[in-house]
Amino acid sequence: MKAVVLESLSPIEAGPVHLRDLEVPTPSAGQLVIKVAACGVCRSNLHMIEGDWAEGGVPSFMPIIPGHEVVGTVSAMGPDVEHFKVGDRVGVQPLWSTCGHCRYCLVGLDHLCQSKMITGETVNGGYAEYMLSTSAHTYVLPDELAFEDAAPLFCPGITAYGSVAKVHLAPGKRLAVFGIGGVGHMVLQLAVLSGADVFAVARGRNHLDLAEELGAQGIDANDGDPAEALAERGGVDAAIVFAPSDVMAAQAIRATRPGGTIVTGVNVDIGVLPFMSEKVVVGSLLGTRQQMREVLDLAAAGKIKAQCEPFPLADAAEALTRLKNGQIRARAVLMV
Repeated sequence: MKAVVLESLSPIEAGPVHLRDLEVPTPSAGQLVIKVAACGVCRSNLHMIEGDWAEGGVPSFMPIIPGHEVVGTVSAMGPDVEHFKVGDRVGVQPLWSTCGHCRYCLVGLDHLCQSKMITGETVNGGYAEYMLSTSAHTYVLPDELAFEDAAPLFCPGITAYGSVAKVHLAPGKRLAVFGIGGVGHMVLQLAVLSGADVFAVARGRNHLDLAEELGAQGIDANDGDPAEALAERGGVDAAIVFAPSDVMAAQAIRATRPGGTIVTGVNVDIGVLPFMSEKVVVGSLLGTRQQMREVLDLAAAGKIKAQCEPFPLADAAEALTRLKNGQIRARAVLMV
């Protein structure tokens, strides 16, 4: 099979990934072989490739195949696989496997399992023609969804859904989203569905235009302090941050009314948090397996849709370079 392989940790411009010929993987008990149709390109892929997470042991080995938002069809199965058959349309998210018996797995919070395996980081991922998956963490893909549109649901889709669920939106509530990219544009759609008033804070005109197309009110961070602009509009009940910026995180906190909630899906330094305002800052990682199914149902019903820019598998480095340079409007997808 053809696969894009990470062979060294270095800036994407230095050529750390290469298209190679590898053996098609063989499934063990409880595993599937997926013939990959599409794989989304995530900024976390770029962080791993460029060595930003090396101190934390990511990737856990090299050479490794990146990619963690994967869709395709089942081409083979190992022993003890139930509920799947060859030819099924399926998808896999970053959560490749979990222990199944820890305090988190037992209550449905698998994504917090401390023994979890991550697709494309601790096992080979989806920048390839074939990929292994575990049947317990593989999802049936609704027939209504094209592969290209479905791939980003398995990272931006579930990540956005998990973050929006934490702020309990309803008609009349007000939300500000900081960072309108692969995840942010999905957050906007889910927030607008709730009936809330939604504001989108971004710097690029392309992202602001996208936000307004999706039903949000754009606020250009280049025109001054977004916190002040939001305060002039009465502030917000909640803010969701997917811009990796300490400055924007601080702006999100200031823009949020007393008693409100700020959700961050990226690493930021929040600085001083005034206790008297009783604001809550919470992190958000993916979501539950049930929430993943709900994301697929919403997309199948046409209520949310990932904005995609397709690239051939062989052009993975170009897609990553354009992502790094801010030239991807929402989500790049490798078409395999």
